[in-house]
Amino acid sequence: MTLVPHHGESTENGPVLYMALELSASRWQLAFGLGLATPSRRRTIPTGDEAALRRELATARERFGLPATAPVRSCYEAGRDGFWVHRWLTRLAVTNVVVDSASIEVSRRRRRAKTDRLDADALLRRLIRYWLGERDQWKVVHVPSVAVEDARQAERSLAMLTAERTRYRNRLHGVLATQGVRLRLGRSFLAQLATLTRPDGGQLPAGVVARLTLQWALLQTIEQALRQARAAQRTQVAAAATPAAVRTQRLERLTGIRARSAAVLATELFARDLRNRREVGALSGLVAVPYQSGDAGHDQGISRAGLKHVRRIAVELAWTWVRWQPDSALTRWYRQRFGPGSGRLRRIGIVALARKLVIALWRYSEQGIVPAGARLRA
Repeated sequence: MTLVPHHGESTENGPVLYMALELSASRWQLAFGLGLATPSRRRTIPTGDEAALRRELATARERFGLPATAPVRSCYEAGRDGFWVHRWLTRLAVTNVVVDSASIEVSRRRRRAKTDRLDADALLRRLIRYWLGERDQWKVVHVPSVAVEDARQAERSLAMLTAERTRYRNRLHGVLATQGVRLRLGRSFLAQLATLTRPDGGQLPAGVVARLTLQWALLQTIEQALRQARAAQRTQVAAAATPAAVRTQRLERLTGIRARSAAVLATELFARDLRNRREVGALSGLVAVPYQSGDAGHDQGISRAGLKHVRRIAVELAWTWVRWQPDSALTRWYRQRFGPGSGRLRRIGIVALARKLVIALWRYSEQGIVPAGARLRA
């Protein structure tokens, strides 16, 4: 996420029509307005109905006394619909911003009224204040290009297949455990299944065998798809046909970093046009969150915002970095500061190392600056 460049209030000549969209699966709630002192106009249209949106825009311009060519500024919260709505609005000549919903302040009361109408009105007021210069109203999400967004799908498919593979293996072990059987899942599983017996000497029931056979067949399908996806990833990285593949190739040159981890960082983190180390740390969620009120003050731990899977990969990479890059400056810093401490202190320190490592890898992938003391593969 990043803030858009500051614009003055009057970048266009004449008044501007503001529009906030509250999205849902079946309908969209629209709120129109001219300014903070002007009553808003609320309308509901079917989801993605371009004709209805054009009609409501024309009607809103007419009701507010605006010319037919008056510019429109809009906003909506990032969510399930992703960025196709933004690109669709841009095609309709609407200046749109996608808002990080977690950055919007809400009432701290235990119970507060919440409806699509109230949310749309609140978004509209914040949108007007945002364009009047109050840039701290929210955080604006950086919208990636279609090519950059599409490049992430391969890695996300790999993550999905890996999770499904683990789930089906756990299911097989679970069904076997209900019969008191412990068995290693190998290629000869079906052959072993025919001769398995329970601890009391009885055969496995026919229903259990049928269920295990079905789950094994599904597991084999998933594993075959996983092998094909990994092969396709290796081919793409070797060809270096995309910017993400080039970054992955460069990261793989560092000892201790393999293709999967490099691909996650390259496609999910480093492909987002990050401008400085603060944005890298914030997007990974590895930055500390202090708490201070009067004389009381303490550290609340890391923010855990941003990309959860990137944070997990970063922590795993930090452990492998300490092992495979013992002479690097980052490893020496970690060992000097946290090495003599307890196991808990070392686990806390590895998170701090993960943040430093992600920033160092970002600089290496973007500018070619090798982390101090790091070894490259031949």
